[in-house]
Amino acid sequence: MPIQIQPLTPTIGAVIAGVDLAKPLSDDDLAQIRAALLAHQVIFFEDQHITPGQHRDFAARFGELHTHPLYPGVPEAPELFILDNHAGNPTDNDSWHTDVTFIETPPMASILYARQLPANGGDTIWSSMRAAYEALSPAFREFLVSLDAIHDFARGFPTRGIVANAAGAERHAEEVARHPPVLHPVVRTHPETGKDGLFVNFGFTERIKGLRRKESDAILGMLFEHIQKPEFLVRWRWTPNAIAFWDNRVTQHYAVNDYLPARRIMNRATVLGDRPFHRSRQPASLRAAAE
Repeated sequence: MPIQIQPLTPTIGAVIAGVDLAKPLSDDDLAQIRAALLAHQVIFFEDQHITPGQHRDFAARFGELHTHPLYPGVPEAPELFILDNHAGNPTDNDSWHTDVTFIETPPMASILYARQLPANGGDTIWSSMRAAYEALSPAFREFLVSLDAIHDFARGFPTRGIVANAAGAERHAEEVARHPPVLHPVVRTHPETGKDGLFVNFGFTERIKGLRRKESDAILGMLFEHIQKPEFLVRWRWTPNAIAFWDNRVTQHYAVNDYLPARRIMNRATVLGDRPFHRSRQPASLRAAAE
């Protein structure tokens, strides 16, 4: 039976029903889920009772998994990591970001599972980078597609930050050395849909290459503010055992930090993607294939 899809906004977000992620999924099931992800950019599954192993195995059907360099892993499935936030370990995710853009091949998707929730609060908000890009003026879009930006692990995980302190100074220093800054296009062509979207985020984008610092700061500051317009957003109110599955290539998200001192525990799987590109800088044969 086909899965049921209930869009949440005209732009981004849909709830998926008619599928039990604890059970083996057919290739057709996976194709329907992937199609829903591409169409809606973030999809939600409610009341899913899955083990860490089932969570990992579901994510692995979409690609190779990334192991985070700093967050603690889930003992039963170390490819997953734990986000356990409370009064003694406040969140560091209350800023707009796209996951793990500090590597050459950032994730294609993340899959987040709610294990323990506060009585109130702790929502997550996603923004569509496709809608944000398309809302810009044609002249500004044309300017942006020629630019590259520097994404830096050390910006997202500073030395005195919460995650760095939890991981320990020695491990943090090792990971900073292992993750030098990388360059990505400011506007990215989606490798599956062929549509363009912004690919800069407050969490990891340090500056735009080739511009003076004030010019870069002004443009990035404008874009960081622009992507927060309500027209581009969907806000998800978590329920126990819910799952969010987002296309990391075309979204940013923000974890609302309004629930402390209550506790919120989530497990996340992260699926690696490909190297970001823009069609205008691809060879003619690859541009034709993308179109």
